[in-house]
Amino acid sequence: MIRIAPAVLVGIVAVAAAPSAATAATKAPAVTKPSVATGLAGSITPQSATVTGRVDPGGAGTAYRFEYGTSKKYGAKTARASAGAGVSPVAATAGISGLKSATVYHFRIVANNRKGTVRGADRTFKTPVQPLGFTVAANPSVVPFGGATTIAGTLGGTNSTGREVQLQQNPWPYTGGFQPAGNVQLTSSTGAFAFPLLGLGINTQYRVVTTGKSPVASAVVGTQVGVIVTTNVKRKVRPRGTLRFSGRVRPARVGDAIGVQRLSGDKWITLKGSRTTAGTDQYAKYAVRVRIKHSGTYRVFVQVKDGSFQSLPGASVNIALRR
Repeated sequence: MIRIAPAVLVGIVAVAAAPSAATAATKAPAVTKPSVATGLAGSITPQSATVTGRVDPGGAGTAYRFEYGTSKKYGAKTARASAGAGVSPVAATAGISGLKSATVYHFRIVANNRKGTVRGADRTFKTPVQPLGFTVAANPSVVPFGGATTIAGTLGGTNSTGREVQLQQNPWPYTGGFQPAGNVQLTSSTGAFAFPLLGLGINTQYRVVTTGKSPVASAVVGTQVGVIVTTNVKRKVRPRGTLRFSGRVRPARVGDAIGVQRLSGDKWITLKGSRTTAGTDQYAKYAVRVRIKHSGTYRVFVQVKDGSFQSLPGASVNIALRR
């Protein structure tokens, strides 16, 4: 039997247990360019969308963005965002806005780190049609009898420029329905339009409609035509004396209520009333005597109850009591 000395055995064991330098060292993963994949577009509206993709940072700090536009030249891009510095793919998203309706858009993802820049494949989406819609207003909405206004606004939506639009009117008592008023117009490059109106003679409702198949109508806007009141009266009177208020009202409506009013604080107080009487084919007239107890500001107010015209006062007059 062969015997091995203990010292030799210990030396052999020590040699067998010592690890090699290759197995002790941990190798760091190699840093590479990022890899990307362009995803799909979602949440698509006529003016906006959300684009998606994936980014593998390749082990180094990586940023990404999306390029987009109406061709493969793109022309627009989203803000840069971080994908981190990992070694596994992460989701990437961005919202884009200011788009045109009914338009095909191209997009792709682009990422870069210290090793370089990579670009994803081109993808497309199409924005839906924006329904036509009006904004419209009368300016001014209250005018004196025989005055002028403008019905103006904008037609928005897909193919809203260069469209034929027609003004329609429905005069008081609003039972005759809407009928064309004036000529057809074309909307401008921004969809704008304006219909000037002269010589307004009665309260009227207006709307604007597109012509052709499936017409679209605006909301109804109204114009109020105010009566015109002139007043003749002396500016001075003895205490508790009477003054004759007289004048004309246009249009020539007989039987409308008139009232002589005095300003008290911030309110007008009616002192005495009367009614318009026949004058000419253009004017009605009125006359009423009022006892004046106080110096102050006075006016004549004409009230139209049937809704055909806007009730309005005449000009204010300062009247003083004589001493």
